[in-house]
Amino acid sequence: MNHNQPVASQQALEVMKLRGLGALAEKMGIELVELSAERAVATMPVSGNTQPIGLLHGGAHVVLAESLGSFAANVHAHPWGYAVGIELNASHHGSISEGVVTGTCTAVKLGKTLTTHEIKMTDEKGRLLSTVRITNFLRQKAADQADQ
Repeated sequence: MNHNQPVASQQALEVMKLRGLGALAEKMGIELVELSAERAVATMPVSGNTQPIGLLHGGAHVVLAESLGSFAANVHAHPWGYAVGIELNASHHGSISEGVVTGTCTAVKLGKTLTTHEIKMTDEKGRLLSTVRITNFLRQKAADQADQ
């Protein structure tokens, strides 16, 4: 997580306290900057997340995007439910070989059973690198999951 406390709604802070970012996000160096159901922002270093030719791996873009969209959807579903991804698509517009990528996730639709978020990845100059859309299905927690 970001060394500085991320800007987060109360609901987002509760979800982060219960679940954290997860092992994959930590391995990728993802640092949360902002989190709410409507908007989530995080950064990820290029270093350590490249393909053999030295460019940021397309899958790394998708990990950052899916993490942001899922975090935001889980905030929307908290405390009664949780989100599971059911569809994701990515379009890569540019490449990067060094520096930091910023993912900015915005809600397209926050419904009772589905959420859709769009995530745009940019480099440090603001250049668009990829656009991802994720749809999550919202499920009700079982009685034994109430505190998760």
